[in-house]
Amino acid sequence: MLSIITINFNNAEGLKRTLKSIKYLKSHSNLDIELIVIDGNSSDGSKNVIMENQEIIDRYLIEKDNGIYDAMNKGIKLANKKWLNFMNSGDTPIN
Repeated sequence: MLSIITINFNNAEGLKRTLKSIKYLKSHSNLDIELIVIDGNSSDGSKNVIMENQEIIDRYLIEKDNGIYDAMNKGIKLANKKWLNFMNSGDTPIN
């Protein structure tokens, strides 16, 4: 039903917060949620954060992009659900 697309570039701490929040949402709701993470080839440890959270990430892409809108479009191409939600690194649906 819902594809959450998280884009990130050199914001490992924000990405951790976002993934923690989405993990809670996925485990405490009956929503059909897929999580897609697009990282612009970060150099701050974000790749490790992605690898450490693969159990909640359905698809991810780590490669250089041409900015925020390019990253969003990459996420859209990977999405399989009816609805799209963009939640950037650092955003949290639940505190």
